[in-house]
Amino acid sequence: MIRYVAIMVVALPSIGGTARAACVGLPEQGDGVVAAVDDGRHVRLQDGREIRLAGIEIESSRQAEATAALASLARARRVGLRGAEDVPDRYGRQPAFVVVDDDATSLQARLLGAGEAMVGLGIADSDCRAELLAAEATARMAQRGLWADPTALKNAGNPGDIMARVGRFTVIEGRILSVRETGGTIYLNFGRRWTRDFAVTISRRILGSFEAAGISPKSLENKRIRVRGWVERRSGPQIRIREVGQIEMPGAR
Repeated sequence: MIRYVAIMVVALPSIGGTARAACVGLPEQGDGVVAAVDDGRHVRLQDGREIRLAGIEIESSRQAEATAALASLARARRVGLRGAEDVPDRYGRQPAFVVVDDDATSLQARLLGAGEAMVGLGIADSDCRAELLAAEATARMAQRGLWADPTALKNAGNPGDIMARVGRFTVIEGRILSVRETGGTIYLNFGRRWTRDFAVTISRRILGSFEAAGISPKSLENKRIRVRGWVERRSGPQIRIREVGQIEMPGAR
C-alpha cells in the first residue's frame, strides 16, 4: 500500500467561495486528527478509524501524485466527517465527505479541482454530486493533473483504446448511435459493430430510477453523452450502469 510522500510539494487551486458547499453541509459523522495518508483516497485517524473519501476515484497511474496532494491537505490536521450514514464498508473503512477544520470545501472537491481524482459513484445527494462534477469539469477544462493528458477523457469511438482500460474506472464521451433491448438489458451502442464497439448497458431492474429522473434510455439515441464507470469486457468494451448519475449530457450544466 502506498504511504504519503512527504517530499512532494503540491500546489492545489482555490475552489469555491466562502459559502458552505453542498457536500460539507451533509450530516456530521464525527471528527478526528489524521495520523496517516495511506493513498489518494484513504486516511487513518489517530483513534484508529480508517476513512475512505466517498464519491471519488483515483487514476492508478497517478496514485503517487494524488497521495501527495491529499497528504498536503490533511496530514496531522483535524478533519470533520460528513455523510448520510457512517456504516463502514466491508473492509472496515468509513466512507465520508471530509473537511479540514471548518473549511467550506471538502477534500474531495479540492482533489477534483486539482485534477487528482475523478467523480465516482454512490453520491446520493444531487447537490453534492453537482458540486463535485463542477470541480472535475474545472480541472478538465484547465488541463490540470490527470486531465493534462489529452487522452484521459476517452473517445467512445475508439474501442481499442477503451479495451485497454478493462477493470479500471474511466470517463468516456461520445454519441449514441442506437438503443436496443435484449433479454432484459438495454444497450446504448456507440458503434455499428455490436460485438466489437463500445456500449453502455442498463438493466431493466433499474429503469425506475431513470423514470424518476425523467430520463428514457430510448431518448438518448443520437445524443452525445459522457459516461463513467468500470470498463468490462463483453465481446467489446462495456460500462454497466449502476446508477443514473453515471450518465451526463455534456454542456447541460
